Parts: sequence; C-alpha cells; structure tokens
Amino acid sequence: MPEQQLLKPTEWSYCDYFWADKKDPQGNGTMAGFELLLQKQLKGKQMQKEMSEFIRERIKIEEEYAKNLAKLSQNSLAAQEEGSLGEAWAQVKKSLADEAEVHLKFSAKLHSEVEKPLMNFRENFKKDMKKCDHHIADLRKQLASRYAAVEKVRPRMPGWEKAAMVRTGQSMTVALALPGDDLMRCVDLYNQAQSKWFEEMVTTTLELERLEVERVEMIRQHLCQYTQLRHETDMFNQSTVEPVDQLLRKVDPAKDRELWVREHKTGNIRPVDMEI
Repeated sequence: MPEQQLLKPTEWSYCDYFWADKKDPQGNGTMAGFELLLQKQLKGKQMQKEMSEFIRERIKIEEEYAKNLAKLSQNSLAAQEEGSLGEAWAQVKKSLADEAEVHLKFSAKLHSEVEKPLMNFRENFKKDMKKCDHHIADLRKQLASRYAAVEKVRPRMPGWEKAAMVRTGQSMTVALALPGDDLMRCVDLYNQAQSKWFEEMVTTTLELERLEVERVEMIRQHLCQYTQLRHETDMFNQSTVEPVDQLLRKVDPAKDRELWVREHKTGNIRPVDMEI
C-alpha cells in the first residue's frame, strides 16, 4: 500500500524491496523478488569459486617461476670468474636459489590461506539455498491458493461489496463489507497464510542479507591476506639480494689483480739492454 513505511528506512534492505515480481530479462515470464535474491546469492557463490580458481592459477605461476629460478641457480655459466667479483657472482646465483624458496613458500601459503578457504567457504550453500527457495515458494503457493478460494466464494455473497485492504501492524488484512461463514473462513485462512508468508519473507531476506555481508567480508579478508603475503614475499626477496649488494660493494679490481698476479705470476726479471 502507498502509505506503508519501510521496515528498515535508509538501509536499502532486502526485506523492503523484493515483494513483487519482476519481468525475467531472459524470457517472457516473471521472476519472484525472492528468486532474484537467491540468484544473487548463487552468483556470489560462483564468483567466490572463480576467485579461488584465479588464485590457483597464480599459485601455478609461482611454482613454475620458483622451479625455473632453482634450475638457473645451478647453471655453470661464468663459474670460473675469480676474486671478489667471482664471489659476488656466486652470490648472485645463490640468491636465485634463495628467491626460489621464497616463491615456493609464497605459493604454499596462497594455497592454505587464500585459495582453500575461498573454495571451501559454505560448501553446502547451493543445497541450503534450494531448501530455502522451496520453503518460500510453498508458502507463496499456499497464499495464492487461499486468495483464489476467497475470490471463488465472494461472488456467491448477496450484496457483496469490494473488499478493502486494511493495514494492521506490519501485515495486510482483508476487511469484508458483508460477513458470511464460508467467506469468513476463507479470508481467515488467507490472512493466516499471508501473515506466515510475510514473517518468513522478512526473516529469510534479512538472513540472505546477512549472508551476503558475511561473504563479501570473508572475501575481503582473504584478499587482504593475499596482499599481506605479497608484501612479505617482496620483503623476503629483497633480503635475498642484500648479500649480493654487500659483496658488490666490496669488489676491488686492484685487490683482485694483486691476488691473481700473486697466484699466476711467471717472474719479475725484465730484459735489459745488452752491454759490450
């Protein structure tokens, strides 16, 4: 009714905006407001699953990257470099092995702390939603049946005047212009069904609203965990190159030359001019 007040003003709550049917964009029929809410929930579950699959692909990339880094660290290229530069070069190669280990640990944590929780959250959600759908649908069918019974009886009432809808509390009740045993009984049954449907709709839509908030917050928390793991990985990666930086600062061409000459020198007696 136009004079009805919202149950939860200013909150855009599910319990206020999904009482009527809506034309199905996929066909010519209509879709109940509650069915639209259920589709929203099931779509959210699918999005959550796809996010988990996305993280799984991210894990595969990390694992492959770690494997390639470890393999490269064993490469013998430039292994004969000597002196302080040789030490720095050896540390460059070792840093790849250390970095590979960092990425392996990152991929393992992604699996246990992000991918797996996303995949397993509400495993039986779809089944639970179907039960909920059937329950509300049954109540609505009962309401429609009770309304049809009222419509069937009222033409038999002499002097029948059109029924008016009167607001009582949070529900709508049919008020009759003329009494009649059959009609009163049918109207009473209709009002009982309507009251039950109203209560279940409000309760269930608020629960769906709570579940959606919970889902979004759960995903947000696990994506925050993903970014935290990324930050930690960057920090650990930085630590793998710090020893390289330290050795590079110690590279001394003059010292390297001295060490090499001491080891490989062939003699320091130079030829001189001949005297007659």
